[in-house]
Amino acid sequence: MHATCSAATGRVCTRWQGFLAHTRALATRPVTTSDTNVPEPVDFKPKRALVLTKMTRYEFDKKKSGTNTEKAFKKYLKEKGSDYEGVLERHNIHHAKLDDIQETLRQRNIETRLVGRMEYSEDAIDWADVVFSAGGDGTYLLAASKVKSRDKPTIGLNTDPIRSEGYLCLPTKYSGESGSHIIPALDRLLAGRFTWAFRQRIRVTMTGKYACDHPIELHLQELEPPRSELEDRFSEHVKEHETYHNLAENSKELPPRSLPVLALNEVFMGECLSARVSYYEISQDDSHSLKQKSSGVTVCTGTGSSSWVFNINHISTQTVKEILKISGSLSNMNIPCEDQLASRVAAQFNNSLIFDPNDLRMAYVIRDPIVNGVFHVPVPRGFAKKVTVRSRMWDGCLAIDGGVTFSFNDGAIASMEMFEEDALRTVSLMKDTRN
Repeated sequence: MHATCSAATGRVCTRWQGFLAHTRALATRPVTTSDTNVPEPVDFKPKRALVLTKMTRYEFDKKKSGTNTEKAFKKYLKEKGSDYEGVLERHNIHHAKLDDIQETLRQRNIETRLVGRMEYSEDAIDWADVVFSAGGDGTYLLAASKVKSRDKPTIGLNTDPIRSEGYLCLPTKYSGESGSHIIPALDRLLAGRFTWAFRQRIRVTMTGKYACDHPIELHLQELEPPRSELEDRFSEHVKEHETYHNLAENSKELPPRSLPVLALNEVFMGECLSARVSYYEISQDDSHSLKQKSSGVTVCTGTGSSSWVFNINHISTQTVKEILKISGSLSNMNIPCEDQLASRVAAQFNNSLIFDPNDLRMAYVIRDPIVNGVFHVPVPRGFAKKVTVRSRMWDGCLAIDGGVTFSFNDGAIASMEMFEEDALRTVSLMKDTRN
């Protein structure tokens, strides 16, 4: 999302800034805890820190290109319209910040281990007293997905605030371009000048044939060589065979399985190919299930309510103006339709879509629902404590935070719930009253 300011749109830009402030306030709201096995902030003295680093665009493209020399890599980037110097500059900025983080921790007698996404494992997490993510929101989501204990603090450090807003990381004023601002931020943490905060997460329980499938990491899948048309056709024939000729196997009862990752932002269920219609049955809070067709279902947390689900549901000033005009025409009332009122209405509605990250409710939304004589969607969005979806899809997937996917084909059932013990522990830095 981007907003630009001009003399004509100053009021709109001001409201956009207000929306950002509203989102940040919810995201960093402190939450008290009665946990007895977690130290108070003033007593938080970690001995071992795990730092999860992002894969920079430079590293990603170089690995994907398969080139052996810098000259060949430059040519590869040029052919696809990328700026080599810019890509290299952002790479160097990230690694300079990464060096600052590690050096700062080590100077404070904290044993530090640096890992990439391939080395980021449960064993590495168990070793650490605190997990830091060094990157943007995507890196933080990856870090959070594998932290199971609510006692393990997970803290995001934005290493490139110019290119990444970093809602889930410490405020960008602690992530200066040179990296020097990371040091006072870490000093505040180690001095106990923060409050604990929690973000609720979604636990997905899968039932059916695909419950025990291994997850696919989309970021790593992008590094694989492109598949040929023949391979794609073969894959479709395999799916057809599995769907229609293994009825005996499909009928076996398999125990439910909690998926090995928790969703901090959202869970999406739909066809892998977005051009295909997603067919499924859905119920909220154990109500009667409804068969629906749409572009998929997204279920989010309070943290995720300012992300993808917000973009699905938000309305524009243009839409509000058109609705006001129609309302005035149908009611024979003189309803003002100027930009200022429409902008205020849109801003208030859009702000109402965001809710507290510590809320144990989930928000669900049906994307592009098909409504006709057969299918209907009486409530396209709402809140629920439990959402259950049974797949009727051909090549469906269940994606968690846009990074990890699971097969979600015909017969698979996914139940989404929140539990207090699954909450992610993070921090909210105290304001510096001395400034």
